[in-house]
Amino acid sequence: MAGPGSGPGRFPAGTPGNRIDFSHIICHLIWSIAAFRRQVPFRAIIPYFTPSNISRDIFSRSGYPGGCTGNNMNHSMTRLFILAAISLTMASTPPAAADPKTEIAHSLLVFAAASTTNAINEVCGLYAAQGNGDVTPSFAASSTLANQIRRGAPADVYLSANTAWMDFLEQQGLTVKGSRFDLMGNRIVLIAPSDSHLASIDVTAPEALVAALGPHGRLALGDPDHVPAGIYGRKALEASGAWAQIKHRLAPMKDVRAALVLVEREETPLGLVYATDAAVSRRVRVVGTFPSGSHPPVVYPVAAIAGGDESRALIFLDFLKSPPARAIFEKYGFDGF
Repeated sequence: MAGPGSGPGRFPAGTPGNRIDFSHIICHLIWSIAAFRRQVPFRAIIPYFTPSNISRDIFSRSGYPGGCTGNNMNHSMTRLFILAAISLTMASTPPAAADPKTEIAHSLLVFAAASTTNAINEVCGLYAAQGNGDVTPSFAASSTLANQIRRGAPADVYLSANTAWMDFLEQQGLTVKGSRFDLMGNRIVLIAPSDSHLASIDVTAPEALVAALGPHGRLALGDPDHVPAGIYGRKALEASGAWAQIKHRLAPMKDVRAALVLVEREETPLGLVYATDAAVSRRVRVVGTFPSGSHPPVVYPVAAIAGGDESRALIFLDFLKSPPARAIFEKYGFDGF
């Protein structure tokens, strides 16, 4: 199965082109030198390359979700120069003597879809509390994470919000054979700010949805070109017949949690998110639920990444199937398999 938005001979939508990103090369080299001279495990500085920190500058490229484009360029380049200066300072210091008795094993690095943030954080905490070792989760759109892994980001586990992006990595031999399984499911819902005057909306009636947006309102959702929640949302709107009238009134965001925030701040009157996203926010409420047959089933496949810490990754994957982990996923509203 090809990635979302892809065609013959193309990568899934969101895959970077062939332009060279010199900032990525320079910063990657500088950090590597700094880590080598200080005998710091490279993986210990990986958080700087994750979506929550600097990865939008390093792993993303021009025109890419969260990349250094438009008005972000000056800010992004400033952060890169600061990072480079800090790195050079580290590299100039004498290397520290490694003490194998005190060296701490690196955390397992889990790349997970943004919609799983609350549940995965709690699961990782429980996993560590039971003495299984530390886990460092990194959250972003499934498309962004998949492309980072394709370019060499050292993830150990990948949890996607759709099957297409997992297929994308699997077809390139980037997952551990036999480790993949479907972890859980979800649903697409229509939300409004909690204090909105809007009542329940018939999502199967295009005119009702257009009227609810008002003359100037936009619909917040994950970018339907590559973000799974946006892809599901587009399918649901196409099934209802509303897509043709709404497609020019979208507020496409880098991931589903960004779409949630837009509605929370009342910057848009409506948004399409997962049911689990709506459940963790007190600032929005569900005003419409799409029929299950209006879009492909929302499935979260998970797998170990080839070249990572495969043995520990497989242990973590087994834990995800355990009753305590299942109970956490159910608490946050995910459907079980």
